[in-house]
Amino acid sequence: MIKQTVADFSLPATGGKNFSLAQCQGQPLVIYFYPKDSTPGCTTEAQQFRDLHPEFEKSGGIVVGVSRDSIKSHENFKAKQDLPFDLLSDADELLCSQFSVIKMKSMYGKQVRGIERSTFVIDGKGVLQREWRGVKVPGHAQEVLDFVRTL
Repeated sequence: MIKQTVADFSLPATGGKNFSLAQCQGQPLVIYFYPKDSTPGCTTEAQQFRDLHPEFEKSGGIVVGVSRDSIKSHENFKAKQDLPFDLLSDADELLCSQFSVIKMKSMYGKQVRGIERSTFVIDGKGVLQREWRGVKVPGHAQEVLDFVRTL
């Protein structure tokens, strides 16, 4: 994989904030894209990142989750799952497009456009260091943490 610099971005985040890549200078950033708040796989993935969050913090890492859901939906999901990290709303698919995570998926026999579960680690200089696409949830957050610890 070619390590490339990621263009700065800014999206609305939980807690009434805007989140940008520029804010993370000097720290590794984990961006995980997921299809939808409060669905079984996405809930499990969020819980795994939540449970490992103290370890990500110890290694200097910042974790954010991104989906096309509204901030209101994100706030509910974050509160219900007690998530210690921000969720970003990408309703216009700007970041999704930047990372090419929108795919055609089959749901109940119909083709639908959706987010392919994917995770990206960007180093403190804004360079993409690793990507996972078509993520299977079990053990994924731990694998990402193990990689962040190598930075």
